[in-house]
Amino acid sequence: MVLAEELAKQQKSISVAEFFEKNKHLLGFDSPTRGIITTIKEAIDNALDACEEAMVLPDILVIIRKTGSETYSIAVEDNGPGITPEQVPFVFGKLLYGSRFHQVRQSRGQQGIGISAAVLYAQLTSGVPATVISRTGPKTKAHRFTLMIKTQTNEPDVLSHEEVDWAQPHGTRIELEFASSMAAKKRLLEYLKYTSIVNPHARFRIEIDGEGTTFERVSGEVPPCPKSIKPHPHGIEFGILKRMAAASETSVEVFLEEEFSRVGKKTAHEILALAGVLGSVQASDLGPLDLKRLLATMQTVKIPAPPAQVCLSPIGEELIIGGLEKEFALDFVKARSRAPGVFSGHSFVVEAAIGYGGRLEAEGSAKILRFANRVPLLYQQGACAITQSIQSVNWKSYGIPQSGLPIGPILILVHIASTNVPFTSESKDAVASIPEVEREIVLALQELGRDLKLFLSRRDKSRIAEDRARAVCAIIPDIARKVADIVELPVPDTAAIEGRIMRRVVVKRGLFEGSVLIRVDNHTSKPVELTLYDISFDTGEGATVPPDFASELDGEVTKCWRVALPPHESFRTEYPGAGGGSLTVQGIEESQVVVMDCEE
Repeated sequence: MVLAEELAKQQKSISVAEFFEKNKHLLGFDSPTRGIITTIKEAIDNALDACEEAMVLPDILVIIRKTGSETYSIAVEDNGPGITPEQVPFVFGKLLYGSRFHQVRQSRGQQGIGISAAVLYAQLTSGVPATVISRTGPKTKAHRFTLMIKTQTNEPDVLSHEEVDWAQPHGTRIELEFASSMAAKKRLLEYLKYTSIVNPHARFRIEIDGEGTTFERVSGEVPPCPKSIKPHPHGIEFGILKRMAAASETSVEVFLEEEFSRVGKKTAHEILALAGVLGSVQASDLGPLDLKRLLATMQTVKIPAPPAQVCLSPIGEELIIGGLEKEFALDFVKARSRAPGVFSGHSFVVEAAIGYGGRLEAEGSAKILRFANRVPLLYQQGACAITQSIQSVNWKSYGIPQSGLPIGPILILVHIASTNVPFTSESKDAVASIPEVEREIVLALQELGRDLKLFLSRRDKSRIAEDRARAVCAIIPDIARKVADIVELPVPDTAAIEGRIMRRVVVKRGLFEGSVLIRVDNHTSKPVELTLYDISFDTGEGATVPPDFASELDGEVTKCWRVALPPHESFRTEYPGAGGGSLTVQGIEESQVVVMDCEE
């Protein structure tokens, strides 16, 4: 008895903030190295969701500065609709506080844990409070908060609140300081690059100790914001049904029609008849046995799938291809969006893409890009159903070597959009094995595998013809120069001769007297549209035809020109530089183009 009384004195309730303070690894804060990436990920997820709900093209700034030997300051700023002053302390200073948990629709964040967990992690490792600035419109003042989380009660502790001037007309900025490491700088830049691929409407700028990198948007349209729908009967469990019925003030028949997706009068009558429940009874008066019979019947009655076109916002094949081409300059890329599916009453769409060549490494396993609701999954690749689905495909039948994963200069992207992505843990690093989802992933990859096999077959057949074409293009200018020397006349332009012989699009790039010259000649009888990717350490500044966009990564600058040429016309641009690097052409079949590097 004495022991029982002593044990009883030690028992007490635990707040959710206290729990995650001691179990921060569950939320992705398991190491100082990973802490920076998780913090930025959570802030960017919130920013993108907010901008899309306000139909604003996201412009997101990330600033990282070293403040001590092992401490860093992180600021993430967006141009979204902002947060009202009353809500700021709860959004950033209270775990499990959010607006999306009870909504059945696609969104990046749902539980209301992510950004407040970052605040908790910061105060745990550095003791420095978070600073939040938010402004809801140009006619209102910005509000600046410094706050922490009271872990014993999971309530915000506002240390200061004041109105301030801020250059942004609307948006939110959060600043945190915590102990961390920049050992994962490369992975952080990868995360931002991958995020820009599946969010092609967003611009991301990052400054790390004064060094800047920008990932430009490739789409000027904000994707349609998913709308919340009612829960589907096939995705309901007993506890949820009991709570919904207890809160209802209508009859069971009206309750079924008004509170569930895809349930009309006819379906409601069928459910009630099979369950043996009177439709006129108040839903709140149903006992446990009635609710169990009702639930069992709801699971067996055939009910149409939820309206995926309303609650989901997939990326789309064209935008996936555009995002991949921008970052990887691939020789081949295809994408597929599968028809919407359903698991346990939750809508989902699988999108996949496959790329080959370009800037991908020729050796080693394929590069795997995993995404869920437009968010990159960087960790626990081996434990993810996406990886397991990729491994289950017989890539050898498509002409690709395989050792578990396919081998070679291959990129595989898989994106799952769902109202409830089945993650394996709260850190949202890996997707759980759901047969319906895995089946759609495999079918999408098999379709793409057939496209890649066809591309490789055509490439092999045209390789001999291409080698001959290169030889012709290389020898004619030499012949022209030698003949000009003999007859003592200026060297003629051989483009017309090449055109009559080749009947192809000829792309030449070379270094001439301190300038890089790129020239495209359309010797075909049809108009062509193509994209040039010039990758080198030259910035391209001062080009006679400026690039459509340029992005820098690890010192290398990718300069992109989109070129449309009528038959027998030419394109030419020139800029000061040292040359080197590579030139890649996209948007035209390999059999119709010859790419040459020339130098004098």
